[in-house]
Amino acid sequence: MTRAKRQGAEATAPRSLGADLRAIRKGRRLTLTDMAEALDRSVGWVSQVERDISTPSISDLRHMAEILDVPISLLFGEATVTPEERGYVVRAGARRAMGSAANGLTEELLSPDLTDSFEVIHSTFAAYSGLEAPVMRETQEVGFVISGRLNLKIAERSFTVCPGDSFRIRGEYYTWDNPYDTPAVVVWVISPPVY
Repeated sequence: MTRAKRQGAEATAPRSLGADLRAIRKGRRLTLTDMAEALDRSVGWVSQVERDISTPSISDLRHMAEILDVPISLLFGEATVTPEERGYVVRAGARRAMGSAANGLTEELLSPDLTDSFEVIHSTFAAYSGLEAPVMRETQEVGFVISGRLNLKIAERSFTVCPGDSFRIRGEYYTWDNPYDTPAVVVWVISPPVY
């Protein structure tokens, strides 16, 4: 296979567990050595898993999910998609759950996988929910409010965002709060991927 054909094949290759693990690990700024030490495995084994040469056990997957702070369901493939749609289309009923669903926040991956330099997330903030302590991620994020209202505090500035509003967070401390009667739905673009 020529180099151009190999690169074309790589660009259209279906999402793989290894590619997602590598993307999440890098998003967490962990090296192969960091991951191997945390798993009590060799660097070579972790590298083989990320290249889909070795298959981790369920126990390994649970431990990886714990280290990477993602739900184990994220590591269990994707819904059935046609070969033509794989890597291109995510159907509404086939989104992968992201995050931990803590604090009344549920998130789903809108991107086909985690191998791009960004991810697109569908977030639903339950009524009367909120983030108790400020968080900061080394990312650039833009959110677009689809429905509901959400109170944000970004770098000590307070905002209420409503349907059609958008906002940006650039590596700053922030909190969110939905003290309203209805859930708030927000679509986020996050770079680099954090899930």
